[in-house]
Amino acid sequence: MKKSRPKYGQIIEAALQVIAENGYHASQVSKIAKQADVADGTIYLYFKNKEDILISVFKERMGSFIKQIEQKIKKETTADKQLLALIESHFTQLSENKYLAIVTQLELRQSKPKLREEINNVLKAYLDIIDLVIQKGIDEKFFREDVDIRLMRQMIFGTMDETVTSWVMKTHRYNLVAQAPIVHDLITKGFLLQK
Repeated sequence: MKKSRPKYGQIIEAALQVIAENGYHASQVSKIAKQADVADGTIYLYFKNKEDILISVFKERMGSFIKQIEQKIKKETTADKQLLALIESHFTQLSENKYLAIVTQLELRQSKPKLREEINNVLKAYLDIIDLVIQKGIDEKFFREDVDIRLMRQMIFGTMDETVTSWVMKTHRYNLVAQAPIVHDLITKGFLLQK
């Protein structure tokens, strides 16, 4: 299988860095090959084209990203703590890998329908995890039972996504992980003043 070949991981790492530094459209396959220290033709042993490289980078990185979040969540017993663990893990992983943060927040916003569909297919596993946390919260009566799970998931993911995008755009000038308890508090308590 192509993914088990030793140069595959090398190319994925190189592609992540090159795309983050140059933008997807300016990242020629030759630049990725040079960064990976392989011949240009070697890239095509593993990938069909540049789109395939971007999708593969996202699949590989999101796969491990999701696994880490699942492990963090499993350690928590309540939906409240699981949600905080999810947000913290999301922010921690992206703050620890600036290339991944740039690629996920900026370069994956592609207009081609095929690319968007592939990206959404990868994201589905992550969104399913958020749904499970929400359902647990409803079952525990931590969240209102009339909550629309799909809408709440969009709010949770959208809030995390926008928080990371803002951090990337501000060139990492503040501590992203420190925002996790604040985001968690806003999501769980909303914007209403206590009476």
